[in-house]
Amino acid sequence: MLQLHNTLSNSKVPFIPIEPGKIRLYVCGMTVYDYCHIGHARVMVSFDVITRYLRHAGYQVEYVRNITDVDDKIIKRAAQNGETCDELTNRFITAMHDDEMALSVLPPNQEPRATAHMPAIIEMVQTLIDKGYAYAASNGDVYYRVDQFENYGALTNRKLEDMRAGARVEVNDVKENPFDFVLWKAAKKDEVSWASPWGEGRPGWHIECSAMTKCCLGNHFDIHGGGPDLPFPHHENEIAQSEAANGETFVNYWLHAGAVRVNKEKMSKSLGNFFTIREVLAKYPAEIVRYLLTASHYRSQIDYAEDALVEAKSALDRLYTAMDQLDLCDVALDGPYLDRFNEAMDDDFNTREAISVLFEMAREVNRLKRDSDPQAGVLASQMRGLGNILGLLALSPSAYLKGEAGEGDLVDIDIDALVAQRHQAKIDRDFALSDQIRDQLKDAGVILEDSKEGTIWKREV
Repeated sequence: MLQLHNTLSNSKVPFIPIEPGKIRLYVCGMTVYDYCHIGHARVMVSFDVITRYLRHAGYQVEYVRNITDVDDKIIKRAAQNGETCDELTNRFITAMHDDEMALSVLPPNQEPRATAHMPAIIEMVQTLIDKGYAYAASNGDVYYRVDQFENYGALTNRKLEDMRAGARVEVNDVKENPFDFVLWKAAKKDEVSWASPWGEGRPGWHIECSAMTKCCLGNHFDIHGGGPDLPFPHHENEIAQSEAANGETFVNYWLHAGAVRVNKEKMSKSLGNFFTIREVLAKYPAEIVRYLLTASHYRSQIDYAEDALVEAKSALDRLYTAMDQLDLCDVALDGPYLDRFNEAMDDDFNTREAISVLFEMAREVNRLKRDSDPQAGVLASQMRGLGNILGLLALSPSAYLKGEAGEGDLVDIDIDALVAQRHQAKIDRDFALSDQIRDQLKDAGVILEDSKEGTIWKREV
């Protein structure tokens, strides 16, 4: 049975979906004012692996990952650049999609943007005011009353009275309580804004996710994920907003990816050890970077360093060398190796143990190759199939070992997955997602040909 480490209980617990066979998953995505960094890549890859495995396990997963396309940093950067917020965010959304494609991160089913959900955000703020959980202040801002929510701090095991003791908080005379947080910000001169019952303004960061989760997944869903910096205050505030507004449990399971350190130090621009994904991929093949991000348990801390990448390359070399010069084919995934792989992944997505199964298979493949046993190709094909569940081993061994795979190129298994997702989007009449996937494939040099019999694809020459 699948076991998840739930941040809310700080323990590993059995996973029971709200609706049998289906999972609704939301992950806090990027604030798009700059290029994504290696810490973002950790979250992207971690939840891509989780989603891939859940689908392999037979679940129908509705995966939603939002885009924050309005906030203080975006407004400030756009003003510095002399461009509109839309121009800035659209450019970095495109860059983010490029980074994801390079790392073989499949797109989510839904990718809502905060600016497209402004009516829902305003409606939720008004609901909180009507229920007494929020108030409009004299400066035009709207704040959430943390005192009104009984379980505030439960996710991170904090008590409001303990946080007050000795805390340094910003003095703000318009707040009823220094810990009250903003739901709606009154517009400043020349800032992007929207009309609301409280005047021109824009949403606070936390309320955006509460409104988008409600729109995309409903009041109550299975899993909410994010990066290591989000449990407090962002996710605490999401819980307070959503449960107060909707009157029911918000999320059953909370998952958080671990941090990335660089040479054992916190990644920071001031320390000069801050790396964007594209900077990393300019130096190292994408699959080696993905392997590094996958080989450790998703909740563990990763040390990004030169020797770690060298070890990742060596590990991938061993797996691809075992598959080299064998006839690989699509085979049924069954037997003891699959059982042990699934057992590892059912243990809170323990990719470290799952990958150790791949290395055991590689050793057996090498033994069979030495004995000229025809089962070598069958076992190597199964090993590749299990690796594909993690988003690994999708290249041909010769292409990988000869370094022929272009960085950022989509491999066949990912193209097939995107074509299948586009087909489902068309069935669901989600034409925006269908067009997004078509354009993503076109940018990757993949041409789609639709017919009554279905869709075939080919690479541009």
